[in-house]
Amino acid sequence: MSSAAAAVPQPGRTRAFLRLVMIEHSVFALPFAYIASLTAMFQLDRSIHWGRLLLVTIAMVGLRTFAMAANRIIDREIDARNPRTAHRELVTGAVSVKSAWTGALIALVVFLGAAALLNPLCLALAPVAVIPMVVYPYGKRFTNFPQAILGLAQAMGPVGAWLAITGSWSWDAVILGLAVGVWIGGFDLIYACQDVETDREAGVLSVPARFGIPAAIRGARGCHLVTTGLFAWYALSTGAGVFFWLGLVIVAVAFLYEHTIVRPHDLSRLNRAFFQVNGFIGIALFVCALIDLVVRGLGV
Repeated sequence: MSSAAAAVPQPGRTRAFLRLVMIEHSVFALPFAYIASLTAMFQLDRSIHWGRLLLVTIAMVGLRTFAMAANRIIDREIDARNPRTAHRELVTGAVSVKSAWTGALIALVVFLGAAALLNPLCLALAPVAVIPMVVYPYGKRFTNFPQAILGLAQAMGPVGAWLAITGSWSWDAVILGLAVGVWIGGFDLIYACQDVETDREAGVLSVPARFGIPAAIRGARGCHLVTTGLFAWYALSTGAGVFFWLGLVIVAVAFLYEHTIVRPHDLSRLNRAFFQVNGFIGIALFVCALIDLVVRGLGV
């Protein structure tokens, strides 16, 4: 930053950092952590433990904030070469690298603190959750399938939320986690399609850059078909009722709509598919799952 720019007060640094980590995108992961937490509570004693649910929220937001900040820091040079991302705060100087690392480390401490307050197992496994968050931004430098690393990172949310409530392993949570990971990996395949030319010029690796946009779109469709199957498996495994199945129908229709508006030769509505449809999917399934659990006896 120039001396003239440095002399100008920089208001809203916290606001700029929150923009950097896109804090509002927590909506993609939190609903599934809540589904896992509330289902675990239902199986445990049919009561909502609000304190633990709050800690799950803090842990999820803390870890996601750390992951996004680390991602932006590691990718800042790549972002500077891409016209779509050249406006990001670390590129423009709205947020300094030092400030970004400070925010990332604070978020990491918040995550570890919440994990410690939940139970010893959560604290012991917390580093396992952190590793893929840091590896993911490097993934595009050594593999054509960085979305697989992103999916693995996102799959840990529901598993960790279930562990937070029960302190024990659950294959039901693994099924839900896989569904979330495959879902997010699938829509990231779509999102990466808009950077194909820039990625190829910069040597950034991805499925669309290596195999082309049509292959990436087909891959995303396959991912979302698998996701729907995993959600159905989770419903059967946990004995879900009619409202959860209604939510699954809504999700399936949303997937169909998403893949109707995004085509290999027409990416004009990609942002609508990425931000609006996928945000809707998480919220809709959570609401239906909550109603289902309450109808079946979960005490609010």
